[in-house]
Amino acid sequence: MGTYISILRGINVSGHKIIKMDALRNLYENMGFVNVITYVQSGNVIFKGEDIEIKNLEKQISQQIEKEFGFQVPVIVLSIDKLKHIIDNNPFAEDKNKDKSFFHITFLSSIPEKYDTNIIEDKKQDEEGISFSDYAVYLYCPNGYGRTKLTNNFIESKLKVGATTRNWKTTQELLKIAEQII
Repeated sequence: MGTYISILRGINVSGHKIIKMDALRNLYENMGFVNVITYVQSGNVIFKGEDIEIKNLEKQISQQIEKEFGFQVPVIVLSIDKLKHIIDNNPFAEDKNKDKSFFHITFLSSIPEKYDTNIIEDKKQDEEGISFSDYAVYLYCPNGYGRTKLTNNFIESKLKVGATTRNWKTTQELLKIAEQII
């Protein structure tokens, strides 16, 4: 069995696409997953399941959510190793001049094919930072994520892949929980 972390995009935001965490946990358990743990209300689920190709897993979960709740929700699933790799490779993490409470990671559903980093970087505001990897975009938003122009929607539109963003604290907590249920 593998340990997985799924991050759902766009649930429980501004009263739209409401899914209670108990209901989400039950959905995963009914799909045959075990040790299902949810973290905060934004759709973070850590679970164990049979080893399966990640894209198939994302599709199965998304289809089941639509079946049970009546709306589509993009789902990104990460193995514990991939999440650890993404965290370990945050280029801002070792910079002692940067406050970690302003770190965010935009997780990508697939590797973007071709994109112009300059168009994206041109949206940076003073003191902001952005760095790209295959499956994540690292953000440093010292004025707050709510004020940046490097939003999830903007990054999705420029990279032409699905994405969902989590703050650094949540991202680290997801890994911590996943490591405890191995």
